[in-house]
Amino acid sequence: MNTTNIGAALMSARHAAPNFIHTNDGTMLFYRDWGQGAPVVFVGSWSLPSDMWNYQTLALSEQGLRCISYDRRGHGRSSDPGRGYDFDTLADDLAALLEVLDLRGVTLVGHSMGCGEIVRYLTRFGSDRVARIALLGTTTPMLALAPDNPDGIDVALFEFFQTQQLMRDYPEWIEENLPPFVVPQTTPAMVNWVRQMALNTSAKALKDCNTAVVRADFRQEMKRINVPTLILHGDLDASAPLALTAEASAALVPGAVLKIYQGAPHGFFITHMDGINADLLAFAGADQRVAVE
Repeated sequence: MNTTNIGAALMSARHAAPNFIHTNDGTMLFYRDWGQGAPVVFVGSWSLPSDMWNYQTLALSEQGLRCISYDRRGHGRSSDPGRGYDFDTLADDLAALLEVLDLRGVTLVGHSMGCGEIVRYLTRFGSDRVARIALLGTTTPMLALAPDNPDGIDVALFEFFQTQQLMRDYPEWIEENLPPFVVPQTTPAMVNWVRQMALNTSAKALKDCNTAVVRADFRQEMKRINVPTLILHGDLDASAPLALTAEASAALVPGAVLKIYQGAPHGFFITHMDGINADLLAFAGADQRVAVE
């Protein structure tokens, strides 16, 4: 933990308006805060705002947990500053949220890119406010092919995505990649909801966040995680292959528990929501919940 990081990231973070905070660099972050009890903070996926967690936050808040989700900068209702889409700054944004809301004993839940933000938060700020973490569909520890990561993905494929798809016809890429994100039984209405969330995200945020994910190497950081860690992953995850991500992450984090969902894709927070909700409810600590009136 670096106390310099804490001071620089949080010295001017504050409430801006109902459901908004200002970060140190003036970015306005939208958050929603449902329920009472032990706090659970949800960190979203690449391209998706806090709405993606609706079926977790609604269910868990009704079971006596305080569920807080927020829009990453450039996503959803948060402002789009055109900068700060690196993991250090994004971790600082998460720290600002926890500080302004004065949350302690927090369960941090991330999906996909959001898992990297959680790991970097622990690296930069320590675990004083954090009781445990859950990583869903994680992209950690490292995606890119490298001499010491021979099972990684060729960076040229990511570059092709950015230059030939994201920067030319992102809506078409969404259409092509939604089917493996869900399951055949997913309703067209649900698929359209995901599509609209992704299409409303800042193009600058999409590109820069993708670059951050591609360049990230969390291998050494994950070895230093000192809180209980639950890793949930689908065996049909086409976006974050199981062996490269979840299994590799579980091997690095001391005491991590890995649960594999059979037949589950990257979007299993939708397709397998009942199982996800039950696992998160149990992990967040049933003994800490308060009665719901």
